Amino acid sequence: MALDEAPPFWWQKNSWQGYALSPLSYIYGRIAAKRMDMEASKKVEVPVICVGNFVVGGAGKTPTVHMLAKYARSKGFKVGILSRGHGGAITTPTVVQLEKHNAHDVGDEALLHANNSTTVISANRVVGAELLIKEKCTIILMDDGFQNPSLYKDFNLVVVDAKRGLGNGFAMPSGPMRVPFKHQLHHADAVFVTGKGDAGDLVIRKSARAGKPTFLSKLEVQGRTKYKGEKALAFAGIADPSKFFDTLIEIGVDLMVSQGFGDHHVFTEEECADLIDRSKTEVLQLFTTEKDAARLKGMGEAQDKVLELSEVVKIALKPEDPAMLKRIFETTLKRFNERKKPVDPIV
Repeated sequence: MALDEAPPFWWQKNSWQGYALSPLSYIYGRIAAKRMDMEASKKVEVPVICVGNFVVGGAGKTPTVHMLAKYARSKGFKVGILSRGHGGAITTPTVVQLEKHNAHDVGDEALLHANNSTTVISANRVVGAELLIKEKCTIILMDDGFQNPSLYKDFNLVVVDAKRGLGNGFAMPSGPMRVPFKHQLHHADAVFVTGKGDAGDLVIRKSARAGKPTFLSKLEVQGRTKYKGEKALAFAGIADPSKFFDTLIEIGVDLMVSQGFGDHHVFTEEECADLIDRSKTEVLQLFTTEKDAARLKGMGEAQDKVLELSEVVKIALKPEDPAMLKRIFETTLKRFNERKKPVDPIV
């Protein structure tokens, strides 16, 4: 199921649709859980940290990966980011090149990653990881792939959107869970709650009872003071556009018009023309997200024009616990070093 087709009842408690589909969810959940339990088929020669989520949809994985990448670089690592390349037309393992590729080729997330670190798109995670190693990367950050058992991960950091949480708690197709929650939590090494909201409280409580470290985040908008008082027409094609619109209001933007699109939306020439015309007619400044900007760039004259006229709001995540990143990397390297030790032969 495409992400932008996710039905609204996935995020509603006690919906009749969720209960009606629950027998199918039970079957799907059993199969997905069995697959997740499979032994990893490949261990690569560098540490691997996976940033995943429990549910279908955005939870803040991309800024979390960038937060980890920044820390890793500060410790002397050459960071490689492994992405599936969701939404891109290229199906072979590929090193993303900003001067060559656009969102149609590799997807929006891969472009954002490539602006940050060496990035490879690959549906085959093992082949993608090996390609990053050929690029001389000394640590791999996986964007998604938590439920995929093909590549061994030294650390699984699972991201939870504080506003959406686990939705209705059902596995697909009744709800947004990729695998039943209890089963996924068993495989997680830590939980990272992003943004503001109460929906993440249940995850925090359950994670604590399971003995999983849980970290909270602060959201930082770069250059936020310059946006205060701007009369805005904001548009976003992400999993939950309302999060972006709420952020603009929080930093003092006078949000006059908000227009949401489906996740990973491909903007047409007509849509771009409408956005430009309305912003000019109503004398409003266009605002959008980094992901949308990546999806607009190089996609056509109208798309480039919208991007030129838009304020692209850059958002970063920062852990509330300053020791979080140190703990994650110490654990990762300890596990990596343990698995690299030679095994004594049995005499």
